[in-house]
Amino acid sequence: MDTNTLQALLAVADTGSFSLAAAQLYLTQPAVSKRIAALEEELAARLFERLGKGVLLTEAGRTLLPKARHILAEMEEGRRLIADLATGVSGVLELATSHHIGLHRLPGLLRDYSRRYPQVVFDLGFMDSEAGCAAVAAGKKELALVTLPQVPTDKLILQKVWDDPLMIMVNKEHPLARRGGELKALAEYPLILPEAGTVTRGLIERPFAALGIPLKIGVETNSLETIRMLVSVGLGWGVLPLSMAVDPLVCVELPEVRFYRQLGLVTHPKRSLSRAAQAFCELLLGS
Repeated sequence: MDTNTLQALLAVADTGSFSLAAAQLYLTQPAVSKRIAALEEELAARLFERLGKGVLLTEAGRTLLPKARHILAEMEEGRRLIADLATGVSGVLELATSHHIGLHRLPGLLRDYSRRYPQVVFDLGFMDSEAGCAAVAAGKKELALVTLPQVPTDKLILQKVWDDPLMIMVNKEHPLARRGGELKALAEYPLILPEAGTVTRGLIERPFAALGIPLKIGVETNSLETIRMLVSVGLGWGVLPLSMAVDPLVCVELPEVRFYRQLGLVTHPKRSLSRAAQAFCELLLGS
């Protein structure tokens, strides 16, 4: 049982496909199949059920998978620690970030970082905040810059970097702009908002639910840029970061309703950071 075989196991399990796993590992499909077959022979157990073009883990496969992840993570940790003995900052910076942060908060930071540490290679993943947290928890990314979860968890270390106040916004010619802060008026017009299950969706819905105000759900998308575009052309109202309140958008003041979220850094409590990640955190946090 070697690392190449375990990497093949993880790739097939994560993608649900031998062909997709082969593409991810830059191998041929027969090469991946051969590695899995060798592992199954060594363990005397079938690890995958072949169902048409897809595959599913067997009970033996599900038992082995977390152990395989742990072994590979420990080996990668060892490589990092040895690499960190060298002088200078190099290696790979594994960073997950939300699209909003990537567009509005990250550009200057990445520019300064790349100028200071030109030997570092970037492995950036743009994804929803929830997926970014999951990537750090699973060991797939070292760091995440995302909207922080509302409920703390012992599985992640959460550090606030930016306050990000949100406001109700509409096109300046929308009827809500003329009616001002009338709570009951909001229910008459479609709300364009993030998809259910996201941190931002929850904090938007919570105050209206507490006040008993029904919401007329319109378009749902996790892209704040898309929400801003739809609101700016008058297709409804939205709740957006105050930093996005530019013409033709205007804010609708509601004394009874406040929205507040935090953007910040997510790391794993049991994973030591590479020198590349440490240098990024120091630059980000100003230490």
